[in-house]
Amino acid sequence: MSFPLYRRPGGVVFLDDDPDYLEMLAQVMPPDWYVRLFLQPVDCIHMLQQEPPRWEADAWRQQEIINRWHQGQALIPQILQYWRDDGMARFELTHACVVDYSMPAMSGLRVLSELVDWAGSRVLLTGRADEQLAVSAFNRGLIEQYIPKQSPDIRLRLTKAIQHLLNLPNIRHQNTWRSTLSREQHATLRNPSVAGDLDALARRQQWVEHMVIGAPFGVLALNSQGQAVWLQLEPADKLHELAEMAESQGWPADTVAEIRAGQKLIDLELQQALGSSQKPQPQVALALGSDPALYAAMFPVDGAHCPGPTLSHERFLASRGERTLQE
Repeated sequence: MSFPLYRRPGGVVFLDDDPDYLEMLAQVMPPDWYVRLFLQPVDCIHMLQQEPPRWEADAWRQQEIINRWHQGQALIPQILQYWRDDGMARFELTHACVVDYSMPAMSGLRVLSELVDWAGSRVLLTGRADEQLAVSAFNRGLIEQYIPKQSPDIRLRLTKAIQHLLNLPNIRHQNTWRSTLSREQHATLRNPSVAGDLDALARRQQWVEHMVIGAPFGVLALNSQGQAVWLQLEPADKLHELAEMAESQGWPADTVAEIRAGQKLIDLELQQALGSSQKPQPQVALALGSDPALYAAMFPVDGAHCPGPTLSHERFLASRGERTLQE
């Protein structure tokens, strides 16, 4: 288990020739998903075939952040600028496509075979007669999941399967942000107990998007209202360095001692990265992992640097209105 280096919301597409079934799915899928419903295979294929160039452009924007970082520009303000400049466009990209196998115009597998360059996850809904075809498609890597349409618990099974796929990190994004981490930082994040604690923290804080970076080491995250937070990460063996930095900045001896003991952290590097004149503030730290191998503290990012409510995922979903069939 490893904590994803980049996670963000993505759309879910359903294709089925039964309008009643699609309308049922529209009602029962989680409200924080961006759902689109298609009756016609050709329309669904056409829409998804428009996405690969947009995925590519977005990936290059992220890579350019890394390139500028190598040239001396700080990562945190660049990421915040990327989120503001992108607006809500990245939320439109589809992460999972769920297709009924048995449709009169075109089989579900034929639809998925048309999506040659589309990199999202594929789920096949099957009838009883289609099980062996689905198993064969799964074994050949043509689909990530198959689910019998007649399952009594279809809603729960489908929701769980899609949520799992939405949580999987994009490999290209992973590799991009992995390049900012040292070998030791990456190994720490791959520690199962650390990764589990970070994932639980992200869920409690209701982050909808985050990036893990190594310089400084931490997680820059957004909630659904577009407010950013910085989760500063300090390995146990680096606490003395942070304490010495705090001492050199004139912090009182008791605060320095708390930092050295892993009880508090200060956001010196965050404020430096943002060019802020605001004095760093100590925050209570928590231990991550069973050793503990890592300490963390959360710091709010000044709203002037954040996407804010007008560019938030919450506003994006509201702007899409009711879930209706794509005609």
